[in-house]
Amino acid sequence: MRDGLSRKAGWMLAVLGLSALTGCGAPGEGGFGVGDMLLTAGTTQASAQAAETRDVYCPTIEVVDGGAAIQARGGGEGGSVRSQIALGELARECIGQPDGTTLVRVGVEAQALVGVGGSAGRYDVPIQIVVKDGSTVFANRTRRVAAAIPAGQSRTTVSVIEDGIVVPAANANSFEIEVGLGGRAAGRRG
Repeated sequence: MRDGLSRKAGWMLAVLGLSALTGCGAPGEGGFGVGDMLLTAGTTQASAQAAETRDVYCPTIEVVDGGAAIQARGGGEGGSVRSQIALGELARECIGQPDGTTLVRVGVEAQALVGVGGSAGRYDVPIQIVVKDGSTVFANRTRRVAAAIPAGQSRTTVSVIEDGIVVPAANANSFEIEVGLGGRAAGRRG
């Protein structure tokens, strides 16, 4: 009986986690979001003690020019849209460390949509996350995730959480976070 209750509780948490993706974690106001980083799976919010010791700078995520969406079109100039990958919710969390550095986590949600000229299948979603201060880059990470659109459906959503990004103490109050759909145009993978 207890095992059945544990499974049911786990299932309910998973459903709550997915429904939390539609909420917003106060972007621009201290971070967190993307379903509170999928209900803190593998991540934690800053402890009350860390929050008391110093305010932590956590910049709003900027989307790079041309990085909000990628379209794949059919043949020719006037070809119909086969698929589109578009950014959804963006979130960040910044945790001040005792040595003055800042630990940054970035969450990105993207939607894959089938266009008039496309069909269900697996689509490659290239997500690029850059944390920098001017020309000094602390992290430039590209993640490629597969978005599977089942037959009879027209869209799906994928999420990526990139953590372990360390900003040095000297730059802890002036860094930037940029996100975009990068790499080659998203294409269907058979």
